Amino acid sequence: MLKKERYKAFIDHFSTHMPVAETELNYENPFQLLIAVVLSAQCTDKRINMVTPALFKDFPTPEHLAASNFDELFPYIKTVSYPNNKTKHLLGLGKMLVEDFNSEIPSSVKELIKLPGVGRKTANVITSVVWNQPNMAVDTHVFRVSKRLGLVQQNAKTPLEVELQLVKHIPKEHIHIAHHWLILHGRYVCLARKPKCEACEITHFCRYFEKNQAKIEMENDLFSSSKK
Repeated sequence: MLKKERYKAFIDHFSTHMPVAETELNYENPFQLLIAVVLSAQCTDKRINMVTPALFKDFPTPEHLAASNFDELFPYIKTVSYPNNKTKHLLGLGKMLVEDFNSEIPSSVKELIKLPGVGRKTANVITSVVWNQPNMAVDTHVFRVSKRLGLVQQNAKTPLEVELQLVKHIPKEHIHIAHHWLILHGRYVCLARKPKCEACEITHFCRYFEKNQAKIEMENDLFSSSKK
């Protein structure tokens, strides 16, 4: 199957079967989303959604973060990954938002990555989710699934390489939602250690399945026999 055909099949399938796809982080405004995404680095959305209600309640604005300190903020996020660094990031982020951005969330990747704790991936998430900008955030799910499907070259070694290939081939109007399609498919079907190929609805254009079809079918047959 040609790459152009794979992309068309990808867009056609998810546009039909998942026309609405959104982040699983809970938030009510751009500031809350920014905080949640910063905290979610190398941590699960489930964990972040457990800690943010109290955090958002007591620190509802950039001014509240800017006026806080490490000892006050740390207990709210001590159960997430790398809490020391993330506490420092949030404090610095709050101060910069107040001092440099009039407490408004920047709407461009270039401005967002100036904030402490905000890299290209986080900036792409914010701009695509809040403003539907055609930016592709590449996390571990997007990196893995896009390669398995054959949407990007197997020798792509960095998130930026994957991002540039995806935005080159996905129509602009679909880029912001395609990010969620890839994440959700990777989170619930195309798992890292053992993808659920037997339950997958897009094996007909999946390069991984094409290459491993015989092995996958044999494993499924053995599993079915063991259940009898």
